[in-house]
Amino acid sequence: MKKEENVFTWSSNRRAFLKNGTVAAGAATVGAGLLAGAPSVFGEAGSGRLTPGDAAILRFLAAAEILETDLWRQYNELGGIQDSEVPGGSGSATYIAALKVLDGDMDQYIHDNTEDEMTHFTFINAYLASKGADTVNLEPFRTLPQFPGIPRDDGDLTPPEHIQAIANTAGFHFAFIEQGGTSLYPSLAQRVTHPEVLRILLSIGPTETQHFQTWQDKAGNAPALTDPTNGLVFPNLNAPPFGGEDFQTNLIMPEPTIFLSRKFPVCSIIRPTQTEGAAMGAARALTANGLFIGQSPAFFAALRELAEEADEAKPGR
Repeated sequence: MKKEENVFTWSSNRRAFLKNGTVAAGAATVGAGLLAGAPSVFGEAGSGRLTPGDAAILRFLAAAEILETDLWRQYNELGGIQDSEVPGGSGSATYIAALKVLDGDMDQYIHDNTEDEMTHFTFINAYLASKGADTVNLEPFRTLPQFPGIPRDDGDLTPPEHIQAIANTAGFHFAFIEQGGTSLYPSLAQRVTHPEVLRILLSIGPTETQHFQTWQDKAGNAPALTDPTNGLVFPNLNAPPFGGEDFQTNLIMPEPTIFLSRKFPVCSIIRPTQTEGAAMGAARALTANGLFIGQSPAFFAALRELAEEADEAKPGR
């Protein structure tokens, strides 16, 4: 296990913001922090040649992508393919093997999802800067441990049911974190003014949908088990009360639902796409899921302000 020990030592040193090297499912998403070096965001944020609303929406999306990127980089350090496209980490063979129970390509998918999120926030910030608008740099806030979706140290590599429970947790968390972007981009696209900003949202949004569809499929492969170290239960997802036509785990296409009005036939769509309070809804969902447990009041104030500014945006303003 010497190689594994080196992996965890290296990761702990690199990700020093994690207490004792603990990398947590969900909690890791705020590892990069929020809004360092951009104090104007806490007041009237500069919009440059963009409307204030368009700039606010892009800033909120940049913040969300930075949070996602930090999460995915940490998963990739131990569970993804290691190469120059997504630098950092040297992998954990035991953790990767547990992830591959969900799908044989998990390490490749983690790597590619990580690269996608890195390009998203980098592009959005670069676009904001090109228009003379304030960008987002997430630095001051760091995370705290929860039930791990990444092994914290060598002790988490055994017994087999425990490391598999950690991998199962990661599989469900992957789908949860990508589900938000699936609806957030089309929701906020309805509030932008400039056609180019609309093009950005309509171009990045579908990649989030692809991510969610992929991870939903993998989460469905999580084996039923009870973690002997803490009693965490993963049920058989194809047995009652689960299973059936609407819940069988190999179904990854959206189901038809009510759209706009009950007077219309049901339609297969991405939902929700109601634009009112879309950004704040995303922030509340992340918070309610326990992702930010232990964060400072300043973090929540900053996140709330970013969301409020995005939700106040209206076409033409």
